Parts: sequence; C-alpha cells; structure tokens
Amino acid sequence: MALAGTYSIGRINFLRLPLFATAATAPHSQSSQFLRATCLFSRKLSTALAMDGSKISAVVEEFPSGIDPATEEEYVEQSKLLEEFTKIPNFDKAWTFKSDSGDSVVTFSISQANLLANKKRKYTLSAHISEGNDDSEVNFKWTPFPVEMIGISTIVPSPAGSKFLAVRNPENDSPVQLEIWSAGQLEKEFHIPQSVHGSIYTDGWFEGISWNSNETYIAYIAEEPSPSKPTFTLSGYQKGCSTDKDSTNWKGQGDFKEEWGEAYAGKRQPALFVINIDSGEVKHVKIIEHSLSLGQVVWAPSIGEHQYLVFVGWSPEPRKLGMIYCYNRPCALYAVKAPEFGSEVNEHKLKDESKEDFPIYNLTQNISSAFSPRFSPDGKSLVFLSAHSSVNTGAHSATNSLHRIDWPRDGKLSFSENIVDVVPVVHWAEDDLFPGLYSHGLLANPWFSDGHTIITTTIWRSRSAIVSIDILSGEVSCVSPDHTDYSWNVLALDGDNVIAVRSGPVTIPGLKYGFLIETETKDVVWNWVDVLNPMFNCSTKARTLLSNILFSILKIPVKDVSNCVTKGATEPFEAIFVAPLPKGNELKPLIVNLHGGPHSTSTSSFSKSLAFLAAVGFNLLIVNYRGSLGFGEDALQSLPGKIGSQDVNDVLAALDHIIDQGLANPAKVAVLGGSHGGFLTTHLIGQAPDRFVAAAARNPVCNLALMVGTSDIPDWCYVECYGREGKNYFTEAPSAEHLIHLYNMSPIRHVSNVKTPTIFLLGAKDLRVPFSNGLQFARALKEKGVETKVIVFPDDKHPIDRPQSDFESFLNICVWFKKYLK
Repeated sequence: MALAGTYSIGRINFLRLPLFATAATAPHSQSSQFLRATCLFSRKLSTALAMDGSKISAVVEEFPSGIDPATEEEYVEQSKLLEEFTKIPNFDKAWTFKSDSGDSVVTFSISQANLLANKKRKYTLSAHISEGNDDSEVNFKWTPFPVEMIGISTIVPSPAGSKFLAVRNPENDSPVQLEIWSAGQLEKEFHIPQSVHGSIYTDGWFEGISWNSNETYIAYIAEEPSPSKPTFTLSGYQKGCSTDKDSTNWKGQGDFKEEWGEAYAGKRQPALFVINIDSGEVKHVKIIEHSLSLGQVVWAPSIGEHQYLVFVGWSPEPRKLGMIYCYNRPCALYAVKAPEFGSEVNEHKLKDESKEDFPIYNLTQNISSAFSPRFSPDGKSLVFLSAHSSVNTGAHSATNSLHRIDWPRDGKLSFSENIVDVVPVVHWAEDDLFPGLYSHGLLANPWFSDGHTIITTTIWRSRSAIVSIDILSGEVSCVSPDHTDYSWNVLALDGDNVIAVRSGPVTIPGLKYGFLIETETKDVVWNWVDVLNPMFNCSTKARTLLSNILFSILKIPVKDVSNCVTKGATEPFEAIFVAPLPKGNELKPLIVNLHGGPHSTSTSSFSKSLAFLAAVGFNLLIVNYRGSLGFGEDALQSLPGKIGSQDVNDVLAALDHIIDQGLANPAKVAVLGGSHGGFLTTHLIGQAPDRFVAAAARNPVCNLALMVGTSDIPDWCYVECYGREGKNYFTEAPSAEHLIHLYNMSPIRHVSNVKTPTIFLLGAKDLRVPFSNGLQFARALKEKGVETKVIVFPDDKHPIDRPQSDFESFLNICVWFKKYLK
C-alpha cells in the first residue's frame, strides 16, 4: 500500500436531521448564577475548603481571596466569554461498524463541561456514512439527538458492533453494574458485588475491556477485593472476618497498602476478570505473580483448543511510584490461558481457580517496557508499543518504539517470544523528517484492510500528526497533510478510510474524512473532505473573536551549543506564536505559556483556555523547549540534569527571538505555566526578574528538596536534577548533599530576586506536586512584599481540571494579567 503525504481538499454533502438544543447548553441566566456563585465561593473560601479545615483555613486567612472591587466588572465581562469557550465539546473517541444495509455507521463519544454540576457530561452521537456522487464526496447522515451517558463510566462495542457493554461504577460500596445492550434494548444486566471485585478501570491506562470473537465472554480489569479490615467492639478485637457493621462495632484500618499515586487514590491492585455474558458467572484470573498490577487485556486468537488472554503487567518493586504520565515504570506483556466456564448457570459465582490452572508466560523478557498490545486481523502478529527508552534512562516520558511478535500457530507459547523491531527509537531527524514515535496507545482497531498496516497519532515536533506504519517493512508514512501547522488526531478507521479531527490553537476542531485517490500522474494521495457536524457550533461571539487570530510555528535557534553533547541537542527547538492580524504599530500584551513534564509537548491543537486568553486580547508564545517530546531522543535527553538552566535559557531565547522580530513589546510580557511549567515560571521571575510584568503558576514545582519527600514520584526529582545517573542515586532517604543539590536546582533559591506579581492556583489533593510546594513560595513572596494571590481548590488533583476549578482558575489568570498588562 502506497501512503503518500500529499493531499487535496474536497467538499462534502451534509444530510442533517433536525437537532434540538441539548441539555448541555446552559442558558445565559445560568452564567450569571454561576458567576454569583463563584464570587460567593471566593469570598467565603474558608468555609468551602472543608477538606482539612485547620490547615486550609489558615491559608485563606493568609491570602484573602475576595474579589477586588476594582476588578469585579472585569470578572463579570470575562466570565461570560469564558463560558462560551467552556461549552465547546470534545470528541473523545469513535467506533465504526457496518449496518444491515451495508453502510458504515460511526458512533462518537463526546464530553462537555457541565459547570453547574461540576462534572463532565458524556454523550454519544451517531451518523450513517455513505458515498457521494464522486471521489470527493461522502455523506454523513446524523441521528437527530445525542444520547447522554448518565452514570456510565464507559461503553465498549462488541467486535461485530451488534452489542455494546455499558459499565456503571458505583461511588460507594454498591455493586458494579454491567449492562449488555443490543438492537436498542437492554439484553442483560449484571450486578457484581464488591466481594467479587471493586470498580472496573476506565482510566485509559490500566483500562482494558475486551470482548472475545464469539461475543460470549468479556475480559476486563477491575480492582481486586480489598482485604478484610479488623473489627473492634467495646470488648476489644473481634475474631473472624465480619463484613457487617452495626452500632456495636467499628472497622479498623488494617495494614497500609501502597497505591499508584496521583489519580489512583484508593486503587491498589488492578486484577483480571472474565464474565460469561450468558450466565453472568465471573472468574478472577489469578496468576502466580500475584503482586503484579494488570491492565490493557486483549483476547488472543485461538490456538487449537486453547484460548489465551494477553495483558500488561507492572511490578510494584521496590514500591509503587506514581503511574499517571510516567511511562518509565517497567512493564511486560504476559499471556495466560483463559478460564473455562461450566455449562451450569451460576450467576456471579467466583471460582478460586488453582494457580496451576493459569500458567503465565512473559512474552517480552528481553525488553523493559511493553504495552498497548494489538493482534493483526489474521492473528499472525502481535504488535505493541514500548517506552524502554524512558525505563532505561529514568525520564518520565521519552521516544517510544513499536515491536512485533509472530504469534505461534502450533499452540506452543514460549516464555520469551522473538521480538522484531518495527519502529526503533529515533535519536535525531534531519529537515523535519519523521522524528520518532510518540504515541502512548493504539486504537482498539488500528488495522487497514491489508492486515499489516496500522494507523496512529503521534507528536511530530510541535504538532500532532497521523501516520501509518507497515509492521512488516517498518515504513512510516504521513497520512495527515505534512505541510501544515495544524494538528491532526485519528478517531477511527472506516475500512481503509480515516475519520479524524483537525484543529489549531485558536481554530475550533473540525471533523475530517480521508481516503486514498489516484491522481492524474498515477500517484496515490490522501484526499480529505470536511464533515459538517452539529457538535462544534460554538457561539457566534467566540467564533468571531477567533476568526482574525492566526498562529504559526517558529524555529528558535539554540543560543549556546557549547554544552551540547549530541547533534540533536544543537538543532532549533520550536514555539507556537498566536496573534491577530497586525493593525498599525500596536503590539498586544504577550503571555509566554510553558508546558509541564518537562517531557511533554504543547501541540498546535485547540486549547479552550488558551483560545480564551487570545480572544480577550493577549498574544501567546507557546514554547516547546529542548526536552519536549516530538523532536527526537537526543534533544529530549539533553535536558535531564540541566533543568532550571537549559530550559530557562530556551524560554528566554524564544522570547528574545520574537522581540527581535518586532512581534512583542518587552514591557508587556507575562508568564504562565503548570507543574514543570510552573517550575519554569517561578524560575524565570527569579532569574530574570525584570522580564515579566505578571506571572501565574498552577501547582508549580518550587522546592525540589521539599518535593522529594512528599511527591508520588520522588525518582523524578533525582533524574531531572542529576540526569541519567539520578536513576541510580535515587533513595527514599536523601542525604544532606542530595537535598542541597535539589534545593540549588529549585526556583526557591532565587526567590529573593522576585518582584513580579504572581497568582498561584493550587490543588489540595495533588499527590504529584503537593500544594505545600507552591504555598511555601507564595508565603516567601508575601514575606518580602511581592503582590501575591493564592487560590486553593480543595477537591482538585494535579491538573486542576474539574469544570468549576478550571473555569475559576483561568478566569482569575485572565483578570490578573489584564490588571498588570494594561
């Protein structure tokens, strides 16, 4: 299959059935109600922060957060606009299958912020796809109404698309509810008690829900039942494992059990289960290495009489460290024989199979990381992603690779199958060529019809791109247009055609449909057509404000290459510049935006919060400093051991670059960042105190010597401060020498230089960068008389992404910057 990178744009016929406004669209009056509630929340924050009354209330008294009367009108005006951006929905995923008429049907899973409920509203919307009159047309006929997924954690279609599983995880000790739907009706319903297993994982990482090919069994990952806790009465300890609690006894806590850190509070042991959807019988697939945490299960093709399950296993040794965003945790692919079910109906009976019944095979002993397993349609190949570069160096994320195992057809599995490298780690790419694979998960069905080519989204410098990979030859081809600054993300395949989303930082996401055509010169190229849809109809006001704002990706030369030990580290990095069409000599105030990680990327995809800031009148400089994903492994590995210096200098070089080009007024610059971006923000206002008029830091890393003893990823502190050797230096008991080094790499070292007014947004339940880190820095600024504002969100974790918290966070950032960047 020839997959060229050139493309052409066509038009699409749009057949739309009547669509009424959904409940997700809040009336204007609710905006005012929400603003008043927000103001009340700010004025009475000490009451609202009830999670830890004594500690949080003290913070409120230190940093009164009532709204300044001088800026209250600004709050009113900007909150109305921010709500317009908040309502824009997200396409999360999509599935395609064939209808009885032979047409394709696509179902989209969509999410949208519900401010009043402070939750994300989830719903589905479907369309029939049919061919148009010529090669440049295709018809999407949408269903008239979306279907809201109330109380549903996830849905998973069966292989044929004739059924789907709906998972309802409880918020208490109630049973997990599984529903099998088909032909518009509920076919089966099962209630799995907590004594069998806890909530099913739908987190996108441990998550694994897989139908077998006959659609009779479903394998999934769920929390293993918690061990019994001790029971006490007025007479003392009560023998036996009583699960009943009444007024005469109480439950103790029992032994402490490690969890997987940030976002996994209460999650200790992901385990493998299989349900027979005819009988409702559930079996726990117990394995010899019981300490392994399991995830990402898929059914393997049948081998003779045997059926195997393939899954990912993570070892908790030496202890469980933070998992989310950390791909440096060693993991392997394992295979285990699927349990056999008897013919008798025995609903929810949990059979304790002997360990000997489930021999386990480690399929990837020769590589330190293996995840996202997918079998080819013919069952001959098993492909998987690997983050072995992250594991081997200690960087929390790095350049990935793709590998293949030839699945045995003789029914004999070995303890270490031969692993074939398909896409190796790319260290350096010349002239914007493929910079390496940066995908953290494959589609449930990533296969083209040839059976040996897959599709995935990857980071390609400062944009997301869609690529195809031939697993036999290793050839990587760009499917999305390769001469564009826009970002593309694949949602699903429709046969050999592609359903995707294209967006820009200030360009509302749009659906695209791509297919191969033959040109007059006999070249085969991807043709992309617009898919008009009822989902991205944002307000006229928001669309008008964004219509004259442009963006471009700039190449920033490295100022000092004397300390660069690899070719990749000397190559230009990039920054995304967002600004309206120039009018005269006026330059709008500039916000320098910095991503976290540090090994992540700000791609050129749509961001509601940044689009909002651009719409209210700020230009944006979004810097992908060296160490970001998408630029090759050499550039990425140049940063560990040099944080607080190399990345700080790169940001200042990017700022100098646009000032020298006359694109920014050096007297009107603010800086914004979260996590490691907050680390850079607080470093910059300390190391370059005269460059920034205002600053905003979201859950910033300010004192590594403090963080190393309180974070769920203390190893991160060592690797980023010492480089690759930090992996060997890491200890749970840092020496005085280590603590001094960590302190010297931290923004707190430069706090005495800071004079920039700074706002801090902190999540009280953050396990990654506990809010004491940012609070210490804020207190130090207040102590020296720097204008400081602190907002603590009592129920938020590291991302501060609960709808109301995200709303209030960026509303305050906007008003803060407008106050100082007049």
